[in-house]
Parts: sequence; C-alpha cells; structure tokens
Amino acid sequence: MRACVPGTPLADRASMRPTSALALTMALVLGIGCQSGPKMQPAPIASATHSASPVTAATEIPDADALSPGPSVPPPEQFVEVPRLQDIHFDYDAHDVRPEDTSALEQNADWLKANPGALLLIEGHTDERGGSEYNLGLGDLRASAAMRYLAVQGVPATRMVAISYGKERPLCTEHTETCWAQNRRAHFLAKPR
Repeated sequence: MRACVPGTPLADRASMRPTSALALTMALVLGIGCQSGPKMQPAPIASATHSASPVTAATEIPDADALSPGPSVPPPEQFVEVPRLQDIHFDYDAHDVRPEDTSALEQNADWLKANPGALLLIEGHTDERGGSEYNLGLGDLRASAAMRYLAVQGVPATRMVAISYGKERPLCTEHTETCWAQNRRAHFLAKPR
C-alpha cells in the first residue's frame, strides 16, 4: 500500500498535532492529496448508427401497438367447455399436483396434442376460506402448476393461458369440507386458434 503523503513516515504521523491530522484527513476525503495520475474523461456515447453526434432521448410517445408484447390473449368468454378435458383438484392451501390427478392431466395433454389448433385456458380456483387476495394468488399457483405439468407432457406453453378466479366462482356453495374440496381445482376450457 502506498502512503498518500510522500516523505512522512508512519512513526511521525502518530506525533502530528490534531489539527494537522484533521487537515490531512480532510484533504484525503476531498481527494486533493491522493492523485495517482490524470483524471480520465468518460468516452462519449455514440448513437446506434455509430455517428459522432450525442444520443438524445426520444420525446415521441410510442403507440399502444408498439408496446404490446405480441398477439393478445383472447378473453376468457371465448373459451368453451370440452367434455374430454378433466378438472384436477388440490389439497387445502396447496398448489402441488396430486398423484391421483396426473392421469387426468396426461389425458388432457393427449387431447391437446391431438387437437393442435386448440388454445387452452386453465382456471385456478380455491375454496371460500381465506382472503380474496390470498386466494387469487393461490388460484394462480394452481393454474400455473397445471400448465407446467402439461408443458412437461409436450404441450407448448404458447397454447396455454392461466387465469385465477380465487374463491369468486365456486362450483359448490355449501360450507362443508366436501364442497370446499370440489372448489379447490384447476378447470380447463378450450377454443380454436
């Protein structure tokens, strides 16, 4: 390590008066005493066309089509029931695909592979217990778990859309465990592309 004050041995620094030490510290903090060479200026930024002119920020607001990520997702109302697509169910407060539901998902994947022109809507649902925000998040996790399983089975993710309804669209409205178990589900709808 190089000392910043040339000619001042370390032993002599301990005997410096407090004001000298304060002045030295201030000089170091302000960057006056420790210059190792000339200051480098940052290189100018060239524009995308590599001209010497500076880059300027765009002041024009792009239209909505330029900001959209690609083809829009069809509204859920356009999807319909398909008798061959089976719901799967989830345990209370869980989003893992249960082993007993894997055969239903595999049959759903087979149907989707046999119908390559179909888009799939996966709805995530919960029972009525818990807050709305929590249940919307849990429903999303359930729909996403079903989507991931189908993707592993060979269904392209571009053909699937997940949505959560949380506790807002129950199949059963009784306040029993049997009813709540029916509502904890991923529901599948399809539409032609």
